Amino acid sequence: MSLSTSLTEFSTAVKGTPEFLREVRKELEKVTWPDREQLQQATITIIAFVLLIGAFIAIMDVTLQAILVKGIPSLFGA
Repeated sequence: MSLSTSLTEFSTAVKGTPEFLREVRKELEKVTWPDREQLQQATITIIAFVLLIGAFIAIMDVTLQAILVKGIPSLFGA
């Protein structure tokens, strides 16, 4: 690829940027944004889910540690 071809492609991309940004703004105006109550409910749901998954991983960690680190070696007298 020659330098002139690269410069032409770059120039074309730069010239199209303002139109692209106008189109992005138009699309963002079409978005239905959540109200405060919906946002709070979604946030609470996500935090509860993350805590639930964290608790599940912690329980699995303790269980597997008891089995693999303490349980199996005790079978062989260690």
